[in-house]
Amino acid sequence: MEKFFKLKQNGTTVRTEVIAGATTFFTMAYIIFVNPDILSAAGMDYGAVFIATCLAAAIGTILTGLLSNYPFAQAPGMGLNAFFAFTVCGVMGYSWRAALAAVFVSGVLFIIITITKLRQVIVNAIPMPLKRAIAAGIGLFIALIGLVNAGLLDTPFGGVPIIGLGDLSSPSALLAIFGLVLVVALLCFKVKGSLFIGIIATSLVGAILQFGFKVELGISTPGLTAAFGDSFKAFGSTFGQCFTGFGELFSTGEGFGMMIVSVFTVLIAMTLTDMFDTIGTLVGTAEKGGFLDEKGNLPRAGGAMLADAVATSAGAVMGTSTVTTYVESAAGISEGGRTGLTSMVTGVLFIVSLILAPVMGLVPGAATAPILIIVGIMMVSSLKDIKWGDLTEAIPCFVTVVMMPFAYSIADGIGLGFIFYVLVKLFTGKSKEIHPVLWLFSFAFLIRYVLMGMGKI
Repeated sequence: MEKFFKLKQNGTTVRTEVIAGATTFFTMAYIIFVNPDILSAAGMDYGAVFIATCLAAAIGTILTGLLSNYPFAQAPGMGLNAFFAFTVCGVMGYSWRAALAAVFVSGVLFIIITITKLRQVIVNAIPMPLKRAIAAGIGLFIALIGLVNAGLLDTPFGGVPIIGLGDLSSPSALLAIFGLVLVVALLCFKVKGSLFIGIIATSLVGAILQFGFKVELGISTPGLTAAFGDSFKAFGSTFGQCFTGFGELFSTGEGFGMMIVSVFTVLIAMTLTDMFDTIGTLVGTAEKGGFLDEKGNLPRAGGAMLADAVATSAGAVMGTSTVTTYVESAAGISEGGRTGLTSMVTGVLFIVSLILAPVMGLVPGAATAPILIIVGIMMVSSLKDIKWGDLTEAIPCFVTVVMMPFAYSIADGIGLGFIFYVLVKLFTGKSKEIHPVLWLFSFAFLIRYVLMGMGKI
């Protein structure tokens, strides 16, 4: 392990990497229950998607560790799964088999542009101020997820999407507050593994309160234990079905022109969203972990991106939506994870979760929410290095930072940040500072937003 992962060179130990990998897993373990819930709305079997989610996450995360030696974790992406179920299958009317075919094609496209080094060029084209803004924006984004999961924030104003305080007297909120105070105390006393300890301790307190004192805290199991064999049988109903969806995806029933527009719309949405979710997460978490070089570039980024691309296509074959790098990787990095061994541990735990699904249900959202809030605080520190006195830097950085949590999308935060960066530099006569790649993708994001405005996406 020392020779392969270069532990001493990266200032870490096996114990630290194991704790970091477990911390990352527990902060993102919710996806193995949430993803089946969302994709079942498209008509897919819950148990089959559960298994596909665990396997796709394991493949992507383990490949990341092996190919890049970075502590990043992957799984089917939130937002991307909703786009799959509610837009592609719902609004656009495709079957889940055709949607899986689109995911497979997008994965193949990712593999091609990764092998040709295009994705690496894209990462290196992002200016350092925007990279710092991306890190801070992701920090706010995951802190918002944590606050909502904890019940500390809600939308109490008659359903209007305006955030306000949640019910702070609810059992879930009180448990999350307990976890937050505990983790803060452990961090202040510099206790090693404080985030992981916080998750386990809060989960134990929650289990005692719910099962011992009948306090409802949402701790439950999805009932997969009794039907474990049935889930594997159902897995056969989704495995390989992406290939049967190609006929529908590329059907010319409404005319060749309409087919091209429709398929292009699906693929550009999946490609842009996954690409910039992954790039944004890699840049943001890498900045937090100190992995960027003196030029602000991420060495060996190609390996992590190739793992993401392969996992997307593999996930489509198994029966799940697009796989992407998770912002929760920052939790493990904050615990000291510095090498691919962290990813290996996380990936193995996804495989183990196939057998221990009921145990995973004992970790409530209120236990992991404080970790997301703390990691968000840590990541926002990159704001201090942005030159706020320079409006050509401050404006696009501000847009990037605030639009991630406000639009609830890492990709939209990056896209709007790109657009404003190009506009500000253009208006101030500094167009020579704009990398050609930024011109290209700013235009691509504009097309995407125009299509959204036309109801085409």
